[in-house]
Amino acid sequence: MKSVTLHSRLTSVLLKSLTLLLFFAFSASTYSQDVDEARQKEGRKLFKSLCASCHKLDKKLVGPALGGVEERRENSWLKSWIKNNAEFQKVNADAAEAAQYSATAMNAFPQLTDENIDNILYYTTVGDIKKAAAPGPGETTTQVLEKSGAPDWLIYFLAAAIVVAFLMIASLLKQVSELKGNKKSGVDSNLRRDLQELWVGVKENTFLKVLGTILVLLIGAYVVFGTMFKVGVDQGYQPIQPIAFSHKIHAGENKIDCQYCHSSAKHSKHSGIPSVNVCMNCHKGISEVAEGTEIQWNGQTYGKEQLDQEIAKVYKAAGWDPDELAYTGEEKPVKWIRIHNLPDFAYYNHSQHVTVAGVKCQKCHGPVEEMDEMYQYSPLTMGWCIDCHRETNVDLKGNEYYEKIHDQLAKKYGVDKVTISQLGGLECGKCHY
Repeated sequence: MKSVTLHSRLTSVLLKSLTLLLFFAFSASTYSQDVDEARQKEGRKLFKSLCASCHKLDKKLVGPALGGVEERRENSWLKSWIKNNAEFQKVNADAAEAAQYSATAMNAFPQLTDENIDNILYYTTVGDIKKAAAPGPGETTTQVLEKSGAPDWLIYFLAAAIVVAFLMIASLLKQVSELKGNKKSGVDSNLRRDLQELWVGVKENTFLKVLGTILVLLIGAYVVFGTMFKVGVDQGYQPIQPIAFSHKIHAGENKIDCQYCHSSAKHSKHSGIPSVNVCMNCHKGISEVAEGTEIQWNGQTYGKEQLDQEIAKVYKAAGWDPDELAYTGEEKPVKWIRIHNLPDFAYYNHSQHVTVAGVKCQKCHGPVEEMDEMYQYSPLTMGWCIDCHRETNVDLKGNEYYEKIHDQLAKKYGVDKVTISQLGGLECGKCHY
């Protein structure tokens, strides 16, 4: 009779566990089938052609991240904003406030119908449909897995499934042990008895040993390869410079154009480090900062007294006597520490991107005008560059050659606008020579 009861309990545990796993599997499959692929595809096409130059789904670009924007704004508000935000600002205070997000005015799109906008908003809600794919040109397997990776909810589901599996194993071992009559009368605590029996069962179960070994190997491989792929990725690198130069004051508050100091960016491969003479163009007449000026530097607040001493360092480097207002001829170079540094085997040309493509400095270097201390904003990995080439359309303005080749490639790929990748931006020889 006791064996029958234990068999019933064992069957009950198995059925409940199987039902739970089937429920999660069904929920996952149902979730993946809820996306209207036709609407998503149309919305994605419109988003890439009209919105992608200023917006991303998951992070700030020129404008804010648009992923889940329908949760933040009403549909009618978004339609009015997209069709003609300048007119909408005149009648809606909330729209006028939203316009302050970026100094760059947003284009109006009166040609879009309500259905077009709904499709775009649908795409911002569901995002890209992840599909497994083989590595493309210049891609690693890890980059492909990142693009086709499961959403966050699936990670939690897998974690829950592992916990459920271990609970099932513990329960099964306990039931089997009780079926065999293995009870230790000398043990008073049921919890202690159960843990001892579970440990004995695990040690004697070959399948669990093999499963545990495989799990440890997979976790070890994940950690090792994850660590290796981070080698040389210096995103966030922020060395202490010899002079407390604040980009926020110069590029932000004083609106100095980036290319005034980094003038070679539009003409050569390198952006160049400005010579101290460029600093002296302004600082001949500016020997101290305004009252109340403060910056955050190396974890400390620098006020007027400290910043005036930083200007004195510039004078010393240039050999400038602020009392006599003359150069002494005793110069001393500033030993700036390089922040952005690509590997020697990677070729990058600033002029091609700045002058030909018209890429803004902030695209790669982030909101420099908001930084007191400069740091590496982007990862500068190959995958990051490839993503940009895939998303960026070719600028055809005033270029007859590109117009001609664009028509040919547009017909070849069946698209309205050709991206840099379709123009050859994924060819290995373009960056590795």
